Order: sequence, then structure tokens, then C-alpha cells
Amino acid sequence: MDSDDLEPARPTGATKILEAMSVEALGEYVDELQAEVKRAQAMIESKLAARSSADSVFKN
Repeated sequence: MDSDDLEPARPTGATKILEAMSVEALGEYVDELQAEVKRAQAMIESKLAARSSADSVFKN
């Protein structure tokens, strides 16, 4: 079984039409995206730490 099969499906949100957005809305959108990137990075760090812990248990 591939580990990708265990991951939840990625949400398929609608693509925003940037040309139709105001400068303020674009700024808010960038803020939202940056927050999402930070959330994803935190999850990566958490999963790597869990993997490292598991690896240390099974390699000894």
C-alpha cells in the first residue's frame, strides 16, 4: 500500500480570479495563503518529529 493512499484527499477549491479582486482583497488573500503555508509547515514538522520518534523506537 502506498502511503499516499492513507492521506486525505486535497480540497479542490475554486481558483480565484485575481484580476477581479481589489488591492485590499488581494492583500487579505495573500495573508490567508501565508497562514495556510505556516499551518502546512507546522504539520510537516509535526509529522517529521513523529516519524523520527517511531524510527528511534524501531531501530533499537
